Amino acid sequence: MAEQIFNVLFLCTGNSARSILAESILRKEARGRFHAYSAGSHPKGAVNPFALKVLASLEYPTQGLRSKSWDEFAASGAPIMDFVFTVCDTAAAETCPVWPGQPMTAHWGIEDPAAVDGTDIQKEAAFVLAARYLRNRITIFASLPLKSLDKLSLNAKLREIGALDGATKPRPEVA
Repeated sequence: MAEQIFNVLFLCTGNSARSILAESILRKEARGRFHAYSAGSHPKGAVNPFALKVLASLEYPTQGLRSKSWDEFAASGAPIMDFVFTVCDTAAAETCPVWPGQPMTAHWGIEDPAAVDGTDIQKEAAFVLAARYLRNRITIFASLPLKSLDKLSLNAKLREIGALDGATKPRPEVA
């Protein structure tokens, strides 16, 4: 019997930086256990060039990454999500669409690397740091024994992951 492949959606307001980083990182770290997606409530329409540069330098996939609306994943025919993670505080505070299938949700907020002012080196360093924080969360998530955890335990684990180093203010309720 084939092992279940879980669908994971990462949300951010602009879908140009953090959620894009998370989508790419999970694609590589998933080892065939997950399908990774990202979207935004108000997508910028383009992926931040620093996100693409950092992902490529860390040997994460960049092909097919694009800034898109979360409405694509709430529409009829969209993949049914098993997990939805917000990676920015703004998206976590917004009223999200109703996701078919009632996915598990958690807030994994980190600071926005695209908001950093300064030199290109400083901006790139912010993206490297964001990628590191997201990679830490994603590798822990990907190693969870999902089949053996009940929903309450899994929910607690997802929230613990969101509180790891680099976390922005905790959110009691998300998505």
